[in-house]
Amino acid sequence: MIDKKEIIKEIEKEEHKVIKSMRNNPWMLSSIILGVVALILIFNSFSESGLTKNIISADEAGKKLLSYYLLNGAEGLELSSVEEQNELYKVNFKYQGAIVPIYTTKDGQLAGSMTILVAKDPVMGNNIKNSNINANAPQDIPKSDKPIVEAFIFSYCPYGLQFEKALFPVYDLLKDKADFRIVAIGAMHGEYEKIESLRQISIEQLYDKAKLFAYLKEFDANTGIGSCRGDDSCLDKYLPSIYSKLGIDKTKIEEYMKTDASKVYDEQNARANSLGVGGSPTFVINRAQVQVNRNADSIKEAVCDAFNSEPEECSQSLSTQSASPGFG
Repeated sequence: MIDKKEIIKEIEKEEHKVIKSMRNNPWMLSSIILGVVALILIFNSFSESGLTKNIISADEAGKKLLSYYLLNGAEGLELSSVEEQNELYKVNFKYQGAIVPIYTTKDGQLAGSMTILVAKDPVMGNNIKNSNINANAPQDIPKSDKPIVEAFIFSYCPYGLQFEKALFPVYDLLKDKADFRIVAIGAMHGEYEKIESLRQISIEQLYDKAKLFAYLKEFDANTGIGSCRGDDSCLDKYLPSIYSKLGIDKTKIEEYMKTDASKVYDEQNARANSLGVGGSPTFVINRAQVQVNRNADSIKEAVCDAFNSEPEECSQSLSTQSASPGFG
């Protein structure tokens, strides 16, 4: 019989240890976590859905989990050890000099760190619907006449892209009523992620927010760009056509990226720090972090809750289907 309270207690002990050791790198752990389901829901489902019937070895679970994170861009991650803990495997990774414990079910289909588990894609087996913790719970969102709506994103984060794709219809619906912002929070996947953030900042600064969102729609949908992993010769196959389609001057963008964009990038990173934001995606409305499901209607409802007086556009229903993670 699984002692849920005891498992959670043990994981919370690890949480405090890791947080203490990572104060100099606030991006690290939260950016490894790619989309979450509540831990307690998983424990409840052990006996109901038989998730632990097809048990794999600890060694195999560790290797598969490492493969999953590396394929999703978690560079510099190394497998240290795997140990059995209660009804889970505890997979210890080395990352930037620290040991990061990630817990996985014994069938290798679910894993996560701290008090949450993450849903896996086909690398780990069957997909399980991705959702946010307490996404449907009532939330205290400060109200204003024109809400400030911020999406904190790593530009190549699969679940950051998923959130952006769900955000697009909400932006189109409420762009004249609320202040929508895409905020860079660093570069977890490599230097090319910072370069892309600088590109997006340059587009917004030299043109406007509408141009940025038009670019993001093209960028997020392009699976070819995703496979480039920032390689310039590869990106040259895709970016010029997007620039041409949207009327963006490539030369001006690249010049701004080399000069003024870094200042804005640093300012956005500083804002993330000031709000305690460390994960991608993190959704903030009027300076309050908000948990929503990654579909357009859930995001719209959260934004509409932040108006002193809801605009008539809020009565329009949007899609309740979750956007797909990653490019495409």
